[in-house]
Amino acid sequence: MKPKLRKIKVVDLFCGIGGLTHGLIKEGLDVVAGIDNDDSCKFGYEYNNKKTKFINKDILQVSANEINQLFGEKETTIRVLAGCAPCQPFSKLNLNEITEKQLEPLGKFAELINEIKPDIVSMENVSELAKMNKYPIFKTFLDVLERNGYHYKYEIVNVSEYGVPQNRKRLVLLASKLGEIELVKRTHKNKKVTVRDVIKNLPPLKDGEASQDDPLHQARKLSATNLQRIKATPHDGGNSDSWSDDLILKCHKKKSGKTYSGTVYGRMRWDEPAPTMTTQCIGLGNGRFGHPEQDRAISLREAAIFQTFPETYQFLDPDMPFTTGKVAKFIGNAVPVKLGSVIGKSIKEHLNKSYGKRR
Repeated sequence: MKPKLRKIKVVDLFCGIGGLTHGLIKEGLDVVAGIDNDDSCKFGYEYNNKKTKFINKDILQVSANEINQLFGEKETTIRVLAGCAPCQPFSKLNLNEITEKQLEPLGKFAELINEIKPDIVSMENVSELAKMNKYPIFKTFLDVLERNGYHYKYEIVNVSEYGVPQNRKRLVLLASKLGEIELVKRTHKNKKVTVRDVIKNLPPLKDGEASQDDPLHQARKLSATNLQRIKATPHDGGNSDSWSDDLILKCHKKKSGKTYSGTVYGRMRWDEPAPTMTTQCIGLGNGRFGHPEQDRAISLREAAIFQTFPETYQFLDPDMPFTTGKVAKFIGNAVPVKLGSVIGKSIKEHLNKSYGKRR
């Protein structure tokens, strides 16, 4: 006879504005707290994730005892420790040598697992982290799981295969003391959700313009030269290869700059998922973030849609000044909400196998 299922409680480390938390809650998991060192996330995190507490604290200063108190009684709780440690150091875009200090958050995550021994662990990060010869910190993380008797599986996931309208490759790891665990099967492997599917009906904008009905649907003002550049870029996937010589950046004319051709100042394609959203995704020169046909970069609303945030998600306190850069940072740093839901579904499916169907 399978044991009685205990109450599931989740603590979300490095929670940010709450993309992962929101997805887990949508699947019925009880996220009791999120921890992050950016206090500007507090309003958005708590407003959109009712009954969930935001703890403004550097993860390096968080003790196992504090997290155990958040979980409550071990005997009556399935304890899930989830998190996405700051991933910028492991990104392909980071050309600098990684410092020991930058590795500390992921190391602390492993340390907390070793001390708390939660029933289930969820970890999400950039795909580059899986290169253990390059980043031995990930091997250290796996060693902690093995020493503590976890079953685990990690894989590189393109979130577009789960219905996220974005080509975003991520490393997703699930570990459990209760038995084998893995992500649920891909739902959109052969039919991706595209840019057209999700933003085609939004009101058109000019650069620097904001919708009267939706403050998040606003596009950054372009310089005169950048406006010329986007106008010279063919609709639906065009890039800088089509520009006249006077529009090409000097740094891109150098041999070292040739690799940027087609990767920045480009337009998205209507019938493909969007590129990976970053904290700079509303800037024309920071990637292929041009609208497929309007002469501008994507708006904050469009970026939020590509990250699968619901339209009702509030990023800033309405009584505080609206800061475009801050909202872009919240959106770009987040785990896509739909990926959070996939992780939640995977945990529930795993527990159903371990405990039988919940009644």
